[in-house]
Amino acid sequence: MAETTPKPWGETTVVGKPLPRVDAYERVSGTAVYTLDLLLPDMLHAATLRCPHPHARVKKVDFAKALKMPGVRAVLSDADPEANIPWHSGPGGKPASRLFDSHCRHEGEEVAVVAAESPQQAWDAVRAIQVEYETLPFVVSMEEALKPGAPAVQEGGNLGSKPNVYSRGDVDKGFAEADALIEETFTTSCEIQSPMETFVSVARWDGDNLMVWDSSQGPFAVQSGLARLLDMPLNKVRVISQFMGGGFGSKLDLSKHTVIAALLARKTARPVKLALSREESFLCVGNRPAHTMTLKAGVKKDGTLTALQLTGTGEVGAYPGSTTVGGQVMELYSCPNVRTEETSALINAGQNRPMRAPGYVQCSWALEQVLDALAEKIGMDPVDLRIKNFIAVHQAQKGLPYTSAGLRECLMEGAKAFGWKEARARARGNGTWLRGVGVAGCLWGYAGGPPSTVIVGLNADGSVILNMGAADIGTGTKTVMAMIVAEELGVPLDRIRIEHADTGTTLYSAPSGGSKTVPSDSPAVRAAALDLKSKLLELAAEQLKTPVESLELRGGEISARGGSQKVAIGNLAALRQQQALVGVGKRAPNPTGKTARPFAAHFAEVEVNRYTGEIRVLRMVAAQDSGRVLNLLTYRNQVFGGLTMGIGFALTERRVMDQPTGKMANANWHDYKIPTAMDVPAELTCVPVDMHDHEWNNTSTKGIGEPATIPAAAAIANAFYHATGVRARSAPMTPSAVIGLLSQGKVKG
Repeated sequence: MAETTPKPWGETTVVGKPLPRVDAYERVSGTAVYTLDLLLPDMLHAATLRCPHPHARVKKVDFAKALKMPGVRAVLSDADPEANIPWHSGPGGKPASRLFDSHCRHEGEEVAVVAAESPQQAWDAVRAIQVEYETLPFVVSMEEALKPGAPAVQEGGNLGSKPNVYSRGDVDKGFAEADALIEETFTTSCEIQSPMETFVSVARWDGDNLMVWDSSQGPFAVQSGLARLLDMPLNKVRVISQFMGGGFGSKLDLSKHTVIAALLARKTARPVKLALSREESFLCVGNRPAHTMTLKAGVKKDGTLTALQLTGTGEVGAYPGSTTVGGQVMELYSCPNVRTEETSALINAGQNRPMRAPGYVQCSWALEQVLDALAEKIGMDPVDLRIKNFIAVHQAQKGLPYTSAGLRECLMEGAKAFGWKEARARARGNGTWLRGVGVAGCLWGYAGGPPSTVIVGLNADGSVILNMGAADIGTGTKTVMAMIVAEELGVPLDRIRIEHADTGTTLYSAPSGGSKTVPSDSPAVRAAALDLKSKLLELAAEQLKTPVESLELRGGEISARGGSQKVAIGNLAALRQQQALVGVGKRAPNPTGKTARPFAAHFAEVEVNRYTGEIRVLRMVAAQDSGRVLNLLTYRNQVFGGLTMGIGFALTERRVMDQPTGKMANANWHDYKIPTAMDVPAELTCVPVDMHDHEWNNTSTKGIGEPATIPAAAAIANAFYHATGVRARSAPMTPSAVIGLLSQGKVKG
């Protein structure tokens, strides 16, 4: 194998260019086969009977009528022994529910599933199943759940976790040293990931071997989960996820519908497809939990932060989960005295799952608004305050240095591209439309690492096969990785075939999430290409009778530097004889004694209608320190998508729970307001900030997906305050909420 730490790239011919995706035609023409498109011979279709109540016990289920309906081939419920599978974990790791559980703790929990010859027949049969429920008291808001005497979601009460406390220094001492103090409470609403492609699995058994096609961000995670739950060895479970239409974290792990499809396929001895409807996807496959955060902060007159204290509670859903939001308070800005205390509340609603930068978006909403409030109190520019408190070490890990830390550069270059000083000076504060600008910074708490193993194969004609386990979740992963191979081997992209995201034909890669795919897998791809290149040069050296050190590979030819000897790859006798050459690359360990973080600074300009409460986002600038840009086009697309999600968080998106019935009132794309082209400004600017971090990995990369969205909503909130003089503490800032704020506060102008 080639050296694990090759020299950093200098000037490149392929890497960094804004090239279109290698699978662009398939995706836009409709020829790409997503899991929902898959049709197998003799395939059955499944539909799920879900509990219509927020809290109930299933007393009796009668399948008699459903079983007699046309096309029905099987039903599966808690009464079937093979379905007695533990699911959610409760306190102490004990099972809190089963695959089908008679105790349903939220609307949408699975009661039974029907497999039939067509989707229509399956749904008709589901509607024919007769269920007797015992309805139970419920609670669907965090505030109500934590009141004494509230209906219990789980045995032992509604506190989802013990308080998680982090502390350094002495916050009381820090507050006493401050010249200015701010203490505010912020709330954020529950968001739904809402990927364009809903959740779907197709399962087929070949003897005792299970094959699953899944819309998944992590086929190897799904494989291991299925093998564990079905008590099978990994080599008998194959999972494929080669095209998928987004996940934003909701498709990182194994879901119930995938296990159910596998059980039904085994029961019927036929392939089974189980696809969730859009409405089902809103109820039971994850969300970004709502949060309440009280943040107290102190600052000296010169802008030095003296203390930060965060107390937060997350609305986790019906089963315990992670709702940590304190990472940026602990780490982003230099502060010697920090304390965070976090817990979670159980409610009768679907359990949370990761959603693009879990916890960090909520924290940014609070932290970045407090930073602006502190800046105003001491008469300091918000950008200058953030630069003043920049630090290049991980404070929560005892001062561990970052391999690169570009927050200062993001703030400076972003402010320059935005025209920050000029924009603040010209902001309007009178008339119908009030205009303001805002800024927010961030870091993201993960930068990737091993394991990842990649194979690059060379055919006798010089064409290449790239074999990697990573899923392309719509971000352009395949394109970026192929560009690395093209850069190292001098092979055009159309001569590279990509095999990926198939546990039966590729080697392990972690799920594509956490902004880890490029910094985790691209170094393995480069190492594999370099390993193949070194072997190729050795074959050429033998044929040309030339030292390998004097050879170079360009344009499909190997030649001696400064000499006339050369040979085309396809004319290498040894390659023609063996017909193939293989390079293997592994992701090297992260450097010891240091860590890495992506950073970003976002700038927004908005207009606010003082009479209607409408907020228009006029333009945004995103300066991103995510290491070397491998494909400028897909990099920008990631940033613009992140900004769009930030707009949704700030202005439109929220799960609405109907208090009298406990049901979700907007479980559809008509009433759940995802930003459209009408909500996103035409002027979006991406400013890549390359800190030349050659230490973290051999491609000099850090992640872009999460830091592209974290500070966007907070920048909009700060721009709203700059325009109106009124602080928006709750997200989203809907027109009705804005009217309420403006009527209560003293508006500028």
